[in-house]
Amino acid sequence: MNSSALANDAGQAADEEQANPDGRPPAATLPLDTLRFSDSPRTGGVDTAHVQKLARVTGPLPPIVVHRSTLRVVDGVHRVHAARLRGEGHINVCYFDGAADDVFVEAVRLNSSRGLPLTQADRAAAVLRILSTHPQWSDRLIASAAGVTAGTVAAVRKRSTVRGEQLNTREGKDGRLRPVDPAEGRRRAGLLLAERPDASLRQIAADAGVALATARDVRERMRRGEDPVPRRFRGPGAATDMGGPARRTSMETEPGDGDMCLLVARLRKDPSLRLTEAGRALLHMLSVPLVLQGDKTQQFVEAVPGHRASSVVQAARGCAQRWLEFAEQLERRT
Repeated sequence: MNSSALANDAGQAADEEQANPDGRPPAATLPLDTLRFSDSPRTGGVDTAHVQKLARVTGPLPPIVVHRSTLRVVDGVHRVHAARLRGEGHINVCYFDGAADDVFVEAVRLNSSRGLPLTQADRAAAVLRILSTHPQWSDRLIASAAGVTAGTVAAVRKRSTVRGEQLNTREGKDGRLRPVDPAEGRRRAGLLLAERPDASLRQIAADAGVALATARDVRERMRRGEDPVPRRFRGPGAATDMGGPARRTSMETEPGDGDMCLLVARLRKDPSLRLTEAGRALLHMLSVPLVLQGDKTQQFVEAVPGHRASSVVQAARGCAQRWLEFAEQLERRT
């Protein structure tokens, strides 16, 4: 291999194996033979080609992440093997001080966000493992750690044979507990509002185990004579608890994911969107994902060069996360 190609490989490896994600300097230097390897999220084991590429990097390798109490390698297994290949006896480390059950989660999170990408099989296995150790976590919280969608986590949870304690609430990304069944939480809020009309919304939300915005929405729906539980949270044809047919809001009558083209076409006809600069920009952004359909998706996948796959994966997941945050913010406002 010529010197130019070697430099390119080394530079690429350095980009992929960045320094500690929190930007902290190395906390210590440890002998390689003191480190432990266990429970790697990579089901395929060590990638020899990647190890050789890292071994060609000039200068010290970026620090690895090690669980302080067990000296287990959380992130950087390939760097450890590369250091050994280079004949080195020590490596720079940063410490992770979390609980034992959180070590695997941190390993998945770090390996999902940078470096050599995890395969789909790796991510699916990681979701199943995290579900067994953190069943109280919400689908979105697990998805953010494993680098998958909340829908993927929900599907794995549904078909999982792991049976833990039946939990009525799950912990979200913000650390708050929310009901597993949003309909049940809304019903509790409705009963509490009926029993304690003078109680504050904050107290109702706390006692019902729902968000403050949810308690406010329940109160407004009850004032209009509507069911506290929107139709999207109920089974088809479910009767209203208020003695009459449930009204449907504009959000409940919109097409689902399978009708994205129709949905965007309808939005484009809305003057309140297409006649404002921000509205037109939003419509344009909503139209972009429609290109990724059928055979066109494969065309875009094949257009990404191998050495840029990791970067494009991270960028795509980042875009998806921004859209989720936008959707949640809009839902809360509505």
